[in-house]
Amino acid sequence: MYLKIRNTLIVSSLLLLPQTSVLANNNATGQIADSVAPEVSSGLEEKALVHAKKWMVTAANPLASLAGADVLAKGGNAIDAMIAIQLTLGLVEPQSSGIGGGAFLVYWDADKSQLTTFDGRETAPINATPQLFLDENGQPLKFYDAVVGGRSVGTPGTVKLMWETHQKYGKTDWKQLLQPTIKLANDGFIISPRLATLISQDKDRLSRFSTTKAYFFDSNGDPKQAGTRLKNPEYAKTLQAIAKGGADAFYKGEIANNIVDTVQNQTNNKGVLSQQDFDNYQIKQRPAVCSEYQIYDVCGMGPPSSGALTVGQILSMTAKFDLKSWGALNPKSWQVISDASRLAFADRGRYMADSDYVPMPTEGLVDSGYMAQRAKLITAGKALTTVEPGTPPWQHAQRQSDDQSIELPSTSHFNVVDQFGNVISMTTTIENGFGSRLMTNGFLLNNELTDFSFKTHSNGYPIANRIEPGKRPRSSMAPTIVMKDDAPYMAIGSPGGSRIIGYVAQAIIAHTQWDMDIQQAASQPHLLNRFGTLDIEKGTNAESFVLPLQEMGIKTNIRDLNSGLHAIRITKDGLEGAADPRREGVAIGQ
Repeated sequence: MYLKIRNTLIVSSLLLLPQTSVLANNNATGQIADSVAPEVSSGLEEKALVHAKKWMVTAANPLASLAGADVLAKGGNAIDAMIAIQLTLGLVEPQSSGIGGGAFLVYWDADKSQLTTFDGRETAPINATPQLFLDENGQPLKFYDAVVGGRSVGTPGTVKLMWETHQKYGKTDWKQLLQPTIKLANDGFIISPRLATLISQDKDRLSRFSTTKAYFFDSNGDPKQAGTRLKNPEYAKTLQAIAKGGADAFYKGEIANNIVDTVQNQTNNKGVLSQQDFDNYQIKQRPAVCSEYQIYDVCGMGPPSSGALTVGQILSMTAKFDLKSWGALNPKSWQVISDASRLAFADRGRYMADSDYVPMPTEGLVDSGYMAQRAKLITAGKALTTVEPGTPPWQHAQRQSDDQSIELPSTSHFNVVDQFGNVISMTTTIENGFGSRLMTNGFLLNNELTDFSFKTHSNGYPIANRIEPGKRPRSSMAPTIVMKDDAPYMAIGSPGGSRIIGYVAQAIIAHTQWDMDIQQAASQPHLLNRFGTLDIEKGTNAESFVLPLQEMGIKTNIRDLNSGLHAIRITKDGLEGAADPRREGVAIGQ
């Protein structure tokens, strides 16, 4: 038995992207769109489709993929591998996810032939008020004024997600699962060019807090460089406590006390997270939200994620058009996808939030009749000039205003298929790169509360995604399992803020309609439209579409679009794995 990385990591021509924070109000419904630069690319690296017979892992960092692969090679199952991958990502890719954040897990239980989801999203503190992100004049704070510090930190969910799913499904001993990451944290890992560049780009914010600065900067106060061995004994100590005491070691006692103290005692930007929030936190097992798409059912996270619903809407509307015969090289295909995405995002902004707190027309949003009605608004070859939310079937309709939240493009995604047939698609995050920039016990704390709308009402009507005590902020994370003939066909997902939705939808279209294998689908150039401007991936042949798309009436913008798509396809002949060439991830299988 052996492991082989089929895609050797070769970093080339590192792209140094400016980290700007221009916020544009660029659509008819007033959605505030993030237009910051995405996380830095690892250097575009051509990757080949990976094949395996028994099991497979795809993750955003080679060390994380190896951690999951090692668990599976020793007979562990997908849930066991998920824990190893997540804990390793929190160490080697700390800017994107970790135990100070939250996650969504879509899971196929092979024993029960059952698809389910687990919501490990962070929650707003019980002491949160509608004024949390407003200044003294009642106006929304500037984004980074809200992010950096304790104000933005929600109750972390990742540790409890790992613990409870392991208690339910795990095969490998819990303590044993944590030991390799504990060893890696103590021994240290080599900082990758990607992480080094991100530290350097964010040095002003990362250096504001002494604990964070001490970890990411050298003794001269300079950002640590690629090739540096980075040790994290504090993280190892935290994991030792969790190995011994399970989730309680995180949610009670010293670790929770340290988190609360770190959040509440910042000089300029105190938060309101308390021990009561840790005591109250619960993982929610929820039914998957599925949309019919030709011969497939595309399934994922429902509210508080907007991922499955919005991906489902895009696919449902585009299915009314002949994308298959038009092909990927026809600008008309992209105009139809662009308009479908705009219509879906309009509904997302009006209706989607934590349905435990806000009435939502979840079934109505993907109702076949409603989707056919919305698709009729699209004319092939002529772009929509205006887009408004629709009126889905809904027995308990209430007036709401459109969302005004900002969601930034960090996060990480990974997939696992084990030898027993279990399948995982999991997207995990601390929100913005490096989260709140606060660090305690060896890990960064999230800034997830800034995924809420900073304003609670607009034009006299409530905003669905407003902050409320205990509520989970709306997310765009879209961990997806595509079903075919009532069995898993593909696991897929991506990081990327609200662009996640477009990345996932586009990859599914490319594979199912344009006969691309899943590696080709992950590698293809991106064209994404959320709020009225079609983003076209810089430096790709998609730039040739600018003029024909503009002639159809579409406003375009050429920019870097750094997805992190990872996918596993399950076939009668075995497994196929794909990793996004824009990041440093790999697929490993046996």
